[in-house]
This record gives sequence, structure tokens and C-alpha cells, in this order.
Amino acid sequence: MKLQIKPARQSLPTGHTMKAAVLTAPRRVEIVDANLPAPASDEVCVRVEGCGICGSNLPVWEGRPWFEYPLKPGAPGHEAWGVVEEVGADVRNVRLGNRVAMLSYHGFAEYDIAKADAIVPLPDDMAQFPGEPLGCALNIWRRCEVEPNQLVAIVGIGFLGAVLTQLARHHNAEVLAISRRPFALAIAEGCGAANAIEWRGTNHVIHDVGQLTSGAMCPRVIECVGNQEALDLASAITSERGRLIIAGYHQDGLRRVNMQDWNWRGLDVINAHERDAAIYRQGIERAICAAQDGAINVASLLTHCFDLENIGHGFQALAERPENFLKAWVST
Repeated sequence: MKLQIKPARQSLPTGHTMKAAVLTAPRRVEIVDANLPAPASDEVCVRVEGCGICGSNLPVWEGRPWFEYPLKPGAPGHEAWGVVEEVGADVRNVRLGNRVAMLSYHGFAEYDIAKADAIVPLPDDMAQFPGEPLGCALNIWRRCEVEPNQLVAIVGIGFLGAVLTQLARHHNAEVLAISRRPFALAIAEGCGAANAIEWRGTNHVIHDVGQLTSGAMCPRVIECVGNQEALDLASAITSERGRLIIAGYHQDGLRRVNMQDWNWRGLDVINAHERDAAIYRQGIERAICAAQDGAINVASLLTHCFDLENIGHGFQALAERPENFLKAWVST
């Protein structure tokens, strides 16, 4: 998509509205006219150019007992980027018209609000840049502590797994990609994975990894799925004294682990999720540098684009994961 930057206004018109998506019930979304948001003194208002649809959005789309509907306009969009349209009185780190990636929570709309310390300036030539998941990927990578030529198994090749594959290859690691989808494995190989195993069954994968490593298994394993089966598989293929990195978002209940096995093999287990806004911001800044250095290619991983009026199709694509699907985003 060609990047078009519109000039920013000095202030947003009061009493006007914006288009926003509202999840009114599971699998039901409406486009409404919502009030334009006004930034507080330490906030900025951003005219959204695009917002990624995160895998963590799937439960609220499908419906879970802990969600209440309708959601607020623009929720749960948290992967937005755009142009600063209005700044609060105390904001000094950004100007009108700056392009930014941001940590915000109502990005499925024409405008969204973010704290001034939760935005990161973007180069104008970075057309599509979902900063939050890319920052997440860079923070996960930092905690993997991968060494050159080390074997890294990545369980689950979605957007996150593909970005981590690119990063690992850029740092001269040997990547073993594991996924149920042949297309995703092809993507991983295009991102630099040296080996790929189709996940047709957990025991099958464990056997193949054992064959590949002569029984030593993998010193680094990154779990990127977020369910019990993937956690079990990732645990099983981590080598003695290896590092198991949990990057999948486990949000649907408790997990079981074989603690005796973890103890016996002396695993280092890292929960790589961050919630501190300052750490997230650092991750986004590193992601911008990685994109500029060629360590990651963002555009190649954004496979499906939908306009705001068709955001429901984007959610459905996330749920069904059709052939060639890796990451959906909404253009506003």
C-alpha cells in the first residue's frame, strides 16, 4: 500500500465524530460514529494509519465468559501506528505531523489516544509498522540470549515466530521451524530457517528433533503458540541445561508442567512477556533499528489487509487462518 501522509491540524474540531469499530457481541462488529478523543495534558491524539489484528484478539472475537460486550469503540486494537494530530499541553517529545508507533488500546478507529511516553517516532518511509508486536518480538529475542551458530527451535510460525526466525538468522543462529501449516514452514524457510518440521503429532516432532540433533535436542526453544500442547512439545525438545522461552500468550487458563522433568534436566525457563511501558518502548525502538538494518522485513509478513468497514473479515481470517495467512491488519 502506498504511503500517504496527510497534514496534521493544530487541534481537532470539537463536537465532531470519527469512525470506529465496536465489538457488540462475539463475532459481531459494527462501525459507529464515536466522539473524537481529546488528549489529556500528557497524551497525544494520533490519526491512525493502520492497526494490526493480534492473535490475542481472537478470544474476545470468539467470546469467552470473562468478556463483557459491547467493547469500547476501537477496542481491542493495540497495534496501531499513525500521525500525531493533537498534543497535550505538557507534551514535549513529539510534534504535530510526526509519524509514530504507539502503545494504545483503541486502534480500530480513525483516531486513538496514547501517553506521550508510550509513543515512538517512525521514519516516514516505514509505511506499515505495528510497533507493539514488533517491540514484543525484540524484547523476547533479547531474553533468548542466543549465541552464534546455536540451534534455535521455534514452535509455532505465525507473525511472531516469523519475526524471531528473521532475527535468529540475522544473528547467525541455526533455526529449526516447527508448524502445523506447510505454508508457514515455507515462510520460515524464506526468513532463513535451516530446517523445518511439519507438526503432524507431538511424538513425531520429538522423534524428528532427536534424529536431527543426535539425541541432544535444542539448547534454545521458543514457544510461540500459547496452548498446553505447544508448551509440552517445547519442553520436550529443550536440551539438558537449555533455555525454554515462553513467548506464546497463555490466556485461557492454568497450565501443567512436568516439574520433575524440568528439575532433572536443569532447564532455564523464561517467561518473555513484558508489561512495563518503558521496556515496550525500548523494544519498539530496537525493532525500528532492526528494520533499518535489514534484520527484519515487516512488509513481507503482513499478508492480509482490510479496511475498517471490513474488519470483521479480518477477525474471521485470524480465526480460520486460510492458506497464505500470517498477519492481518486494518487500514483506516
